[in-house]
Amino acid sequence: MSEVEQLEQRISNLPPKDLAQFRAWFLEFDARLWDQQIETDLKAGKLDSLIAEARAEFEQGNSRPL
Repeated sequence: MSEVEQLEQRISNLPPKDLAQFRAWFLEFDARLWDQQIETDLKAGKLDSLIAEARAEFEQGNSRPL
């Protein structure tokens, strides 16, 4: 059995209170990883074209308030 399968099995058997605690932890963990990836991509210039496109759209008046 793979490590992931073992984790799946253990998570499936958690009591509701522990599952809720795990879910909250995992959501925070996943969000931190996502934020780190965005920051890394931003520093590497991978988002430059998207930023330029958004700015151009805004400057052309092709935006609306949220």
